Amino acid sequence: MYFTLNERRLPPAILLAVTTNAALADGVVVDRIYDPYVEAGETELEWRATRLRDGASEESEEEALDGVHLHRLGIGYGFSERWFGEVYLIGEGSHEEDLSLAGVELEAKWQITEQGEYAADWGLLLEFERENDKDLSEVAVTLISSREWERWTGTANLEAIYEWGSGEEELESALKLQGRYRWKAELEPALELYAGQDTFGLGPVLLGEIKLRPGHRMRWEVGAILGLTDESPDQSFRILLEYEFF
Repeated sequence: MYFTLNERRLPPAILLAVTTNAALADGVVVDRIYDPYVEAGETELEWRATRLRDGASEESEEEALDGVHLHRLGIGYGFSERWFGEVYLIGEGSHEEDLSLAGVELEAKWQITEQGEYAADWGLLLEFERENDKDLSEVAVTLISSREWERWTGTANLEAIYEWGSGEEELESALKLQGRYRWKAELEPALELYAGQDTFGLGPVLLGEIKLRPGHRMRWEVGAILGLTDESPDQSFRILLEYEFF
């Protein structure tokens, strides 16, 4: 793997994630970054999407990712003050292929610590994904950490992924980091870093929350992640809409 950045200057955790093949859904690393928090009795309707733009040459394998768009449509529920579960339908498309149902995903989030109990808040995300059209299955475990200082919040997602099917088995990893400035609930700017399968990217993100009526709110996120290495997609765009109610 060739990098335009000096590998010796990368922190070991980032370097490990970059040099290990890691991604859900065929190399699409850029996605939401999870916080560790759970609210009992909350119902959530979610749509999120990622679209890649890559100006790779015709000889490059990365060209297959140009124009790829991945969608997740999910419904979730907070079963307790510690556990939240969600199920997703996954759709994939590209310039050459129309959007189609590619698989399903089951997800469970465990809030390990109470908010503010320690210097950082901790959670664990468990995922199972089945891609029917490619006869592939994945299980993933993500360690989530979040810490606040003054008006800033830092969040880290460290993923370990095991993939099997189609005669292959892989153990993968990925790292996602977010630094968010809590300006106001409706608009919070952030910076995100992603390291995974052929992707090392950094870019700005905007997040917000709109209260609709008591017990109902809409969360949104939109971001553009720029590739920092030759093998990374030039741009990865992500969007999230989430309707939450009790």
